[in-house]
Amino acid sequence: MGLFRYELRLLFRQRLTVCALALLALLTAAALAAGTGEIVRQRAAIAAIPAAQAEDIRAIADYVVRTKDAGSAAYYSFHPTWDAPAPLAFAALGMRDVAPYILRVRALGLEAQIYDGDTFNPELALPGRFDFAFVLVFLAPLFVIALFHDLRSAEREAGRQRMLDALPNGGRALWRRRTLLRFLLTWSALGIPFGIAAAFAGVGVASILIVLAVVAAYLLFWIALAALIGRLRWSSVANAAALAAAWLVLVLIVPTLCNVAINAAIPVNQGAEIAMAQREAVNGAWDVPREATMRRFYARHPEWADSAPLGPEFHYKWYLAFHENGDESVAPAVRAYRQGLEARDAAGRALGWVLPSVGVQALLTRIAHTDLTAQLAYQDRIRAFHHRLRTFYYGYLFRDRPFGKIDFDRAPRFDDRDRG
Repeated sequence: MGLFRYELRLLFRQRLTVCALALLALLTAAALAAGTGEIVRQRAAIAAIPAAQAEDIRAIADYVVRTKDAGSAAYYSFHPTWDAPAPLAFAALGMRDVAPYILRVRALGLEAQIYDGDTFNPELALPGRFDFAFVLVFLAPLFVIALFHDLRSAEREAGRQRMLDALPNGGRALWRRRTLLRFLLTWSALGIPFGIAAAFAGVGVASILIVLAVVAAYLLFWIALAALIGRLRWSSVANAAALAAAWLVLVLIVPTLCNVAINAAIPVNQGAEIAMAQREAVNGAWDVPREATMRRFYARHPEWADSAPLGPEFHYKWYLAFHENGDESVAPAVRAYRQGLEARDAAGRALGWVLPSVGVQALLTRIAHTDLTAQLAYQDRIRAFHHRLRTFYYGYLFRDRPFGKIDFDRAPRFDDRDRG
């Protein structure tokens, strides 16, 4: 321990090293504060949903009670869904930065409602928001380069390496001590602020330890790369230039090129195209004979087939029926779109086994439940809720039951408790 204490004192005499560690700790704290602030804002928006929903329903109920028409209630009532952030979401915002986490849906065609929010540009979202994952993946390697590029070369250029190698506890033991000390300080600059923020956010101990292990593994990769280049006995400037080039290639250029290649190899249409196709199917249904629309609907829902025949006047059960038919018409496109996204995501995760920067980012968003898998799971919860919502209104429409103010309280409510 005495030798480590001496090395620590020697290290702290190097102002640039101290400034680098302090700056890394400051950037980490700022990123954690930014991520936490965003999650607090999202939670506040979710918490405000019940009051806003109650106000909307009161206004709609005052109108619907005049006619007791369940179709009007189904048409005008918006029902909120939300994707509550996991405790660790502040560290890696992932898809929460570009995809909707609150969606109000009606009992009408669902696919257009889901994919109306699919308007972001994934390429522009690649770097992500300034959060802990961004600091770790993009900035931490630069600090490793600054601290380790001249670990040996500086002593060699100053003419001290042979003397240090000849000292007791010198040589390889000395370089191991210095490497371990710098690693622990760099890891602490990232890990201590994260641990404090995670504890306040209520993150489980296991998740905290996993993230700290990921941080250590990622730093060790860059330290090993610096040590490998250091063995080439280049000058300190040449070492720094080579490591900076490696950072540029491994963190920016290759991941971007691979993303372009994956997108080209696995073409996926935009979700907005699904929304447009669903709307075209719904708009075209006005010109389809109503009997044909209902036959198509009853083929999927025989439980409502004994409903009273349609008269010449407008009836909302026909209107909701062709909205559901519109969803069915785009179902193959929805499946293809989802399979394409999942294939791209799988290719990206496979790339993470080769590129540590990609792997670390993918792992952090998976642990934080902010990746594509989490977003698709939210859509699945929306679809399950929307099915219950449709079934609820169908019970009134296809049996011609009156819909009163008390029936608004009987409508299904979204439940977001089922989380990974």
